[in-house]
Amino acid sequence: QVRLIESGGGSGQAGGSLRLSCTSSGYTTGRVFCMGWFRRAPGKEREAVARVSFTDTSSYYSDSVKGRFTASRDNTGNTLYLQMNTLKPEDTGMYYCAAATEVASCGERFFSVWGRGTQVTVSS
Repeated sequence: QVRLIESGGGSGQAGGSLRLSCTSSGYTTGRVFCMGWFRRAPGKEREAVARVSFTDTSSYYSDSVKGRFTASRDNTGNTLYLQMNTLKPEDTGMYYCAAATEVASCGERFFSVWGRGTQVTVSS
């Protein structure tokens, strides 16, 4: 029932910025416990880039993006953003928005709803 649609991907320059958006539908914000951004690059395992709890003030970032990327929600709670600053070529990959809707946890294994992804390519 819950649907997630990513947008904002594309090409960026090293040192530049991109902003990804994830629009959700088919649920009320009270039914979503956590949302996050994940990425997958060739030759690498899937990485949890950023996760934001909807039940408390907790947020989590991977070491590779900490200090450069920021995840946030709009005022309606229907859209999750990922502001990506100081881009590096190693940020290249497919970025997925995901939501935990069944368990009150931001643990990666509890994300049960996934978007189709948006490609990000960063050049030197």
